[in-house]
Amino acid sequence: MRKYTLWALAWPIFIELFLQLMLGAADTLMVSRISDDAVAVVGFSNQLFAALTTLFVTVASGAGILIAQGIGARREEDARTIAVMAVSVSLVIGLALSVFLYLLPGEIAAVLQMPEELLPMASIYISIVGGGMVLAAVISTLSTVIRNTGNTKGPMYTAIGMNVVHLFLNYAFIFGAFGFPAWGLTGVAISTVVSRLLATILLYLMYVRAFERRIQLRDMTLFDRKLFGEVLRIGWPLGVHTSCWVLTQLAIYTFIAMLGTKELAARTYMNTLESCCFMLGYSIALAVQIQIAHLFGSGQTREAYRMAYRALWIGIAIVVPGALLLLLFGPHLLGLFTADTEIVAIGVSLLALNLLLQPGKMLNMAMGSSLNALGDTKFTMVASLTSMWIIAAGLSYMAGIHWGWGLTGIYLCMILDEYVRGALSLWRWRGQKYLKRAEASRLGVNSSDGPDRPDGPDGPDGSGRAGRQSDGESLLSAPAVEL
Repeated sequence: MRKYTLWALAWPIFIELFLQLMLGAADTLMVSRISDDAVAVVGFSNQLFAALTTLFVTVASGAGILIAQGIGARREEDARTIAVMAVSVSLVIGLALSVFLYLLPGEIAAVLQMPEELLPMASIYISIVGGGMVLAAVISTLSTVIRNTGNTKGPMYTAIGMNVVHLFLNYAFIFGAFGFPAWGLTGVAISTVVSRLLATILLYLMYVRAFERRIQLRDMTLFDRKLFGEVLRIGWPLGVHTSCWVLTQLAIYTFIAMLGTKELAARTYMNTLESCCFMLGYSIALAVQIQIAHLFGSGQTREAYRMAYRALWIGIAIVVPGALLLLLFGPHLLGLFTADTEIVAIGVSLLALNLLLQPGKMLNMAMGSSLNALGDTKFTMVASLTSMWIIAAGLSYMAGIHWGWGLTGIYLCMILDEYVRGALSLWRWRGQKYLKRAEASRLGVNSSDGPDRPDGPDGPDGSGRAGRQSDGESLLSAPAVEL
């Protein structure tokens, strides 16, 4: 029996995210031993790669939600088919990106205004890591598929192993240790590709065993137009949402850079510290999304409705004390990064505002993820597009730059954006549009079929799996398992 308790889902996600943050910081520290230019190239290139990932996140996110719903509805075959299609499509997208980045790295860096003196180094890094973009695409999709079957530990262990291998090879290639050649940034790029290749192999071994019927290589040709249409219907708004967040964050950092280097440094350090609180809440939000999708698919609409509020209060009870601890120890923590007292003072003021930010961010993440779990992704997309661009980006410029409120004004607008999006998502959740529709559909089936319905909740063969839905029935609107 699959385990879908909030804690069982959340803690591996948190450990995975936390270790990735810590290992990522160590990775940056190692690259800094090459040169500051190398750090700039890696940071710039990673922003490019992060933007491109939205192309396959669209498919992976939509597929993950439908897989959890399908398993909850005991439509294992549909969930399996969706998983196969998601991996196949991500593979194709990833290969196209790999060819593009491998063949035109210098041209891409130049178009994105990379400083001319960094172009040779950027061309090497983008061609190698970008050439392996197909691995990043497959890893993202395999992890999402596996996680939404209820197995959050597998991706956690894989992520830990991938980052440990990456750091080991980084050390070997940067310093020429253990008999390896000292290849500098080229070695770092090779290290990234090798560690991702090993992670892909491990995740694939879990993936083929993720469902009751083992996935075979010949299954990669499976394609169901209607199911894939549902994946895109749910996934494309999530892709737009992610792209919107990336672009507005880029705009906000541009505004902060206009204020000065000290403000930019303070925000960068603050972002690192804030991530500790963010990851706690984000882990709860990802876990409740999987849980609610499963409950919704199984027809347990009342329990799904209550679970969102439970996750919200648990998340707030975790992130607020975390934000308070950051405020109390903020000067000491910021002192680990810089000895500039002005930067530390700016950072401490932001840590005080962080106490206001975290409850709003948790509200936004918990309720937004709950809506996504039901397939109500267009609403969260529209709310994000409106609030992020008007408040997070537009109002930030007015308050921080035009009105002269500086970094504090920008941060207050970021806080307001979180609360507005969270309040809109809460209002939508309380309306229960998708839950009421699913409940009405379920009750209608029960009343028409009666208690002597021959197929029953265990399917026509009594195997414990309901049959595939009819052409007019959706995974989102007609859960198969009765309360």
